[in-house]
Amino acid sequence: MSSPTPAEVRRFRNRLLDIYTAVTWLMLIGIVVLIGYAIRLGPLTSPGAEQSFGYAVALMFIMGAVIFHVVDRTYRVWPLGRRVTPVWPGYVTVESEIRFFKILIVVAAGAAIAYILGGLIA
Repeated sequence: MSSPTPAEVRRFRNRLLDIYTAVTWLMLIGIVVLIGYAIRLGPLTSPGAEQSFGYAVALMFIMGAVIFHVVDRTYRVWPLGRRVTPVWPGYVTVESEIRFFKILIVVAAGAAIAYILGGLIA
């Protein structure tokens, strides 16, 4: 494969930054919605409210971690405001697809285990 032209690299970088921006905004909106849900939940002594609050807080932490990861990946160096130069996204290969599915299986298994343990503890 030939190396991409500078125009292609700029186009891919801009597309990558658009994706990062969209993910960050969606996560921020999700956190705001979960905060509103946790506030409207009421007292934690009602049936199921404690578990719902725990799930909401856990999702907020996960979304915060995703935002941190995306911002770190975008800027590469803290503090914020440095020059943005995301890496070349690279080509999709069989090895990258295999790695994606391995990570997906581990994350799904971890989520299933956490869900089962959460049901057993509550």
